[in-house]
Amino acid sequence: MYKKNEPRKNGKISSEFAARLDSLAPQQKICAIVLLNAKNTGKSTRYRQSRAERQAAIKVIRKSAEQALDYIDGVIERFGGQRLAESPDALGSIPVETTAAGINALAESEKVRAILEDQAIYPLLSNSLTKQTSMV
Repeated sequence: MYKKNEPRKNGKISSEFAARLDSLAPQQKICAIVLLNAKNTGKSTRYRQSRAERQAAIKVIRKSAEQALDYIDGVIERFGGQRLAESPDALGSIPVETTAAGINALAESEKVRAILEDQAIYPLLSNSLTKQTSMV
């Protein structure tokens, strides 16, 4: 199990996210995106795929990622968390809410490729709006 201030050897969590996890209270929950180890579709992407080929690849990735859901559910429930989506997305990822200990437990699994902090995304201000703001 992970100990505070100990470097994470598996590289599944960024050092910035790890630092934020370290600052959380033990029962405080955080949202994260868990990238599951989904099966490679085996298709070369040297050429533009047709819509049917892309849809088939998405289906393979989702089906492969779904095989890990029972394990993921068990880990996050053990730490008082929950899955925030019913099924994996087209990239084989699933959003979860759990404690820092739950995130660290997920990172230890071979079923998990990486864990990203779920962060809000804001639009960039346009140059004209930025210029107007700086003139005031």
